[in-house]
Amino acid sequence: MRVAVVGAGAVGLTAARTLADRGTEVVLYDRGEIASGATGRAAGLCYDAFAEDRDAAVAADSLRRFRELGVLTECPYVWYARDGDEANADAIEQQVPRMQAHGRDVALVEPERLGERYPQLRTDEIGVAAIAHRAGFVDPTEYAGALTETVLERGVGVRTETPVSLAGPTTVAEPDGTVAFDAVLVAAGPATKPLVADAGVDLPLQAYRAQALVTEPLRATLPMAYDATQQCYWRPCEGGLLVGDGAHEADPDDWDPEADASFERSALDRLTAATTVDATRAQSWAGLCTATPDREPLLGAVGDGLYVATGWHGHGLMRSPALGERIGEQILGGPGVDAYDPDRFAGDETIDIVDGMTLDEDEEGPN
Repeated sequence: MRVAVVGAGAVGLTAARTLADRGTEVVLYDRGEIASGATGRAAGLCYDAFAEDRDAAVAADSLRRFRELGVLTECPYVWYARDGDEANADAIEQQVPRMQAHGRDVALVEPERLGERYPQLRTDEIGVAAIAHRAGFVDPTEYAGALTETVLERGVGVRTETPVSLAGPTTVAEPDGTVAFDAVLVAAGPATKPLVADAGVDLPLQAYRAQALVTEPLRATLPMAYDATQQCYWRPCEGGLLVGDGAHEADPDDWDPEADASFERSALDRLTAATTVDATRAQSWAGLCTATPDREPLLGAVGDGLYVATGWHGHGLMRSPALGERIGEQILGGPGVDAYDPDRFAGDETIDIVDGMTLDEDEEGPN
């Protein structure tokens, strides 16, 4: 069997490795370099603190695989709501027992105890807080490099700087001609929608822009954290902190990969309000993420031999070890995930991109 994988990000690399492990001849395409899209600009936060059983299982499986590959830096994850933010406080208090019911190592924590453990975290205005002990972060470039080594070892043909289109569900149009495959997987982030449109498939997918900033190195000992009230998150990164603030509307054909100056100021201001560190900007960027009507990914067949893996709501890298393998197995005849079936929508749904982040009752992370 010959399979083309379009998109050399974390999901595409994992699917390619899975297919090659099963004896499949795989060609991996990317219009840029490895991880030059959403994966390379991902925040890299990884956790299993989900209140819904399917999501908890996927996240736990992914964390296990990150650890086996040796790319996960262990780090607790704290999320909290400030005094007066009753909606987010209620959500956190409802999340934790549901997460615990699925075996997640999660607990509510008193702000005073949190402050004793992390003195540089301002806890005087925190109303409700929780901590996920089995969490960590991944350097996206390091992870992609490790995956690239594995796919090359397995004989996958890697063709970077090679823009392609679809001349049919299983026919890839390369710059110099067309190539027929038994199956094609498109895992190209926002580019997935126009690529499969060439084969007559319309996906309920919307791109949005997210921004991140990395500070200069700091003398700080802080957990990964999500301030639900201020709608910002951070994690340790290169001796400093990586800070992000969620979603913003964007035109996938005309967007700025550089972070906005207003975002940079706001990110540092919110970090100052949440911690005692005196941070300055080292670098910043913006990237495109993808959204679906129900906030679940599109993972599965969309035509005869044509498959997609997209719509991650910023969780693509975190879920990639488990779901990249799952879509690879599905291409070879294995079961899909009904909740992620791309055909589950009627076609009249709308996708509203709300600036910032939300705290869903099913999870603790930023979306």
